Amino acid sequence: MIVRYFALVMGILFVLAGVGGFVPFVTPPPPPDFPPLIIDTSYGLLLGLFPVNLVHNLIHFSWGVWGIWAWRRYATARLYARILAPVLAIFALLGLFSSLYTTFGLLPLFGHDIWLHGLEALMAGYLGYFYRLPKHEVALASQG
Repeated sequence: MIVRYFALVMGILFVLAGVGGFVPFVTPPPPPDFPPLIIDTSYGLLLGLFPVNLVHNLIHFSWGVWGIWAWRRYATARLYARILAPVLAIFALLGLFSSLYTTFGLLPLFGHDIWLHGLEALMAGYLGYFYRLPKHEVALASQG
């Protein structure tokens, strides 16, 4: 059940982040010293902390919808975690290099995004690759 609820909670949070990235009150504009982006539509700081733009918001929203959909079955929730983990790990690593932390001006991946994506990658990696269902849940997972 924990893998399914991970997909559901992450899905809800990603949808909220994706939508929140378009709301000016939730996502104030970035300071003038922030790196420029080629795609600067909706460029701002989600909750005043996390740099986002149009591309980042669409990625958040897409991952959110998929997470909510994946929640229905253990196998899809586990696949969601297995794909989410390396993608978010790559995002966290990109944020560590100043030459890559805007992914060529398309996607801001710096500041607080680094630790958040890293933490999400660790959780998804554990649940997707290492977590094993308790014996009493194995039969339930195989039924749907």
